[in-house]
Amino acid sequence: PNSESIKPLVTEVSNTAQLLMDTFWPGPLTITLPKSDLVPDRATGGLPRVALRCPDHELCRVLLERAGVPIAAPSANISGRPSPTTAQDVYHDMKDRISYILDAGSCTIGVESTVVEVHDDKVIILRPGGITKAQLEDVVSTVEYDTALVNATTKPKAPGMKYTHYAPDAPMTVVVGSPEDVASTFKELSAEVEGPIGCLVSHETYNLIKGDTRFICHCFGHHSDALSLGHDFYKSLLHFNENHVTLILAEGVDDDGFGVAIMNRMEKASSHHIIYK
Repeated sequence: PNSESIKPLVTEVSNTAQLLMDTFWPGPLTITLPKSDLVPDRATGGLPRVALRCPDHELCRVLLERAGVPIAAPSANISGRPSPTTAQDVYHDMKDRISYILDAGSCTIGVESTVVEVHDDKVIILRPGGITKAQLEDVVSTVEYDTALVNATTKPKAPGMKYTHYAPDAPMTVVVGSPEDVASTFKELSAEVEGPIGCLVSHETYNLIKGDTRFICHCFGHHSDALSLGHDFYKSLLHFNENHVTLILAEGVDDDGFGVAIMNRMEKASSHHIIYK
């Protein structure tokens, strides 16, 4: 699987699109291009563009090579639910729906690929993910976020961009601030709550709240470590589902770099219940 193999699936590949493929493939970048008649409408949801990606995982590449045809691959979870990052997570959601699961270990990054749309020499980010805006700007002069990312009334063009998505069973609130601010806000929000409370926190914040026996904590790493938070985000939500918590309190990160993708997922999972301290 490479940029040459996609040409029968599209009507054109612009110079900018080719540059992105040469730079970021194989890797976590999905590029939408005008589809050819070979691509069935059901594979694109009836849209005129097809989303294409060349994965860098060895097992995925072997599977594609042995299949000998392009594979339409939706995410291995029920729509709207937290995304799986391990084979066990897939089994939990899909055990009665699919016949086989290939287990190649846990996901490296933990969140989905970046999805972009290319128009001449401009790149529009439809869904932030494993490739950041800054990385794209290193190779393309004009990179913008799609209006649907900031305007809830605009119809999204990429999967996972519905107003509520990646949602856990319990209501969720995200708090962004210093460990001290996050810890004090958690205590305020949990004061009137009965039952167990799931807390996704940094080690620094955990040290400030660990005395509360109602808290079921998942530590993702150090404060403001967006990479660690991204790696553990979906895993923690599924863990809280299994423990039947009544509320989820999550520590967010700054909305820049890879943090853009993480906060995007947190906004969707919490139905935009975010507190900035």
